[in-house]
Amino acid sequence: MTEHKVGTREEWLAARRDLQERETELAELGKELAQQRRELPWVPVDKEYTFDTDEGTKTLAELFDGRSQLLAYHIMFGPMSSKHPAAAPRAKEQPLADLEAAVRIGSPK
Repeated sequence: MTEHKVGTREEWLAARRDLQERETELAELGKELAQQRRELPWVPVDKEYTFDTDEGTKTLAELFDGRSQLLAYHIMFGPMSSKHPAAAPRAKEQPLADLEAAVRIGSPK
């Protein structure tokens, strides 16, 4: 059997409170990072891109399909991609309906 520290209820409660404090700090850091990600500067697209779709070739603007915003994830695959915690859930293909259910796509209010 694996040896594990055995303590009193009070010791457990104190350790749990310390852990909860660190978990709260981690959650706050995650919120801060998400805000910094949203505040990254935008970069104008000054090149004419075309994409092969099920409906034929489309320009980047046509991919918007009348929407004012396009959700895109930049996923880098390689030896480290499976080790990156944020890439794993996004690395699989998702149909547009799934993405629209997860986030609101369109003009901001």
